Amino acid sequence: MPTMADVARSAGVSVATVSHVLNGTRPVLPHTRQAVLDAVDELGYTPNTLARSLVTSRTRSIGLAVSAISNPYFTEILQGVEAGALEHGYSLLIADPHDDPDHECKVVQLLHERRVDGMIVAPSADPRELVSYLGRHRVPTVFLDRVIDGVIEGVVGGAAEDPADGPQRFDQVCAENTGPMARLVAHLAGLGHRRIGLVAGLPGLSTTAERITGYRQGLTTARLPYDDDLVVHGDSASAGAERATATLLSRAAPPTALVTANNAMTIGTLRALRDRGLTVPDDLALCCFDDFAWADLFSPRLTAIAQPSREIGAQAVRVLLERLAAPDRPARTVRLDCTFVHRTSCGCPDSGERGRPSQSSQSSPSSQPSQPSQFEKGNVS
Repeated sequence: MPTMADVARSAGVSVATVSHVLNGTRPVLPHTRQAVLDAVDELGYTPNTLARSLVTSRTRSIGLAVSAISNPYFTEILQGVEAGALEHGYSLLIADPHDDPDHECKVVQLLHERRVDGMIVAPSADPRELVSYLGRHRVPTVFLDRVIDGVIEGVVGGAAEDPADGPQRFDQVCAENTGPMARLVAHLAGLGHRRIGLVAGLPGLSTTAERITGYRQGLTTARLPYDDDLVVHGDSASAGAERATATLLSRAAPPTALVTANNAMTIGTLRALRDRGLTVPDDLALCCFDDFAWADLFSPRLTAIAQPSREIGAQAVRVLLERLAAPDRPARTVRLDCTFVHRTSCGCPDSGERGRPSQSSQSSPSSQPSQPSQFEKGNVS
């Protein structure tokens, strides 16, 4: 098996130069770099990552802990994380915490014991033990999709207090939630809806709280009152959303329009409507948070908020690598814009432009809804 010394002799350079080229630890002249890479290719040299990790105390690996990997949203995030990791020469170790705080701590500890250089984690609804562990062991970590600011005791602005060493700060990468959800609600109100229901996510998640806030902001913009009876929790799952939608439809005055707060819940809501013989948008208009590959194939096609899921994953890797390079820099939260994808499930006519994004969901929705339409004429039973 060829060694680094063999590569150095073939390229006519020192072993140190080969190391700099392979590890990116120092700039090397282009022609020298190419000579080393040619020698590596010709000899079939494979770097000994285990030996390198013993010298550098780095394994060039990242731990990723996200729940519901089968969910298309998290699958796309995973693709973004993987692409970002490979681009920078890092391998990926993946675990599914199943949104369970106890299991979450176990899998994060296992990843840590594999000596990953840092972690990317989508925290559960109760991440106190997780944050305590990561802070206690000073694990470089980026929280993904869900933020922890002000959500748990001992965490203020992303800092877990450590009396001995000061606060352990965590970077965070997520999508905008409040503005895009307000955009969906204002759009439905502009079509004449006055009773707009929300199938919200799992209580305790920051995404759930922020999207509920956006729902209320959308109502306020449209000058509509907030009604507790129109908000139900589908617990971020298809089965939960099916039950929650059934609850909404059983109200004495049910909604004429619905907003679902993630893609899994959209499926459950559609199932509940089908079971009752209701059609979208004729009996009930529908908008959803999360676009997904087959949303344009439904009939009607789903009006949705599209999150930049792959970019969220890739950005999380970049932020983590910046943290590894500068451990003492201030923590930051990166929020990425979403896109309003205007289709037909909201009740708008088909424009013939299939699935084409409309203007950014960050633009301000109209403060004045249009005149009431046929959706106000009666309740869905």
